[in-house]
Amino acid sequence: AIHIGLVLSTLRDDIEVAAQNCGANAKCGAYTGEVCATQLVDMGVTWVILGHSERREGFEMAGEDSELVAKKTKVAVDAGLKVQFCIGEKKEEREAGITMDVCSKQMEPLAKILSTEDWAKISIAYEPVWAIGTGLTATPEMAQETHAAVRAWIADNVSKEVSEKVQIQYGGSMKGANVQALLEQNDIDGGLIGGASLKADFVNCINGAP
Repeated sequence: AIHIGLVLSTLRDDIEVAAQNCGANAKCGAYTGEVCATQLVDMGVTWVILGHSERREGFEMAGEDSELVAKKTKVAVDAGLKVQFCIGEKKEEREAGITMDVCSKQMEPLAKILSTEDWAKISIAYEPVWAIGTGLTATPEMAQETHAAVRAWIADNVSKEVSEKVQIQYGGSMKGANVQALLEQNDIDGGLIGGASLKADFVNCINGAP
């Protein structure tokens, strides 16, 4: 977060910037160490990533549960931010055949707390945890199957209209070599690109988009 101001001052105006987290506090106050969503808006930030697997799992701290991630999402949306809401399963959950059980439980609190209007500010990022930074990637067919299931879940639990409009992005080791095959799938609307965005290969990701 401390570098966001520098990034905003050097990028073109047509490129939007996202923070990687924000607090659950709706207003600034005695929340030591937290970055309030309204502070991000004041800086000119338009997006925030919430529910990333690393934050759900935790690192040297307790991870964030789905109820907390949903609450933070509502706070961010109410502050005027758009949210990249991350979901995804671990390797053992994929192998056990419970990918959608995991993803649906991650989305349930969100469906309960957001209004239909709020969903216009939400983008879903499906990031299979086993494929993040590992070099492993879900095949285009595997990713499409899950994306389609997520869209169907939203149709059943939010509304058909929202399911047709919401952007569902793939976030598991997308890179120049696989970006075209992934983005050609009907229900993959974009990519949440991590490691490759720090390398020259990111240019290939951009050029590989259909």
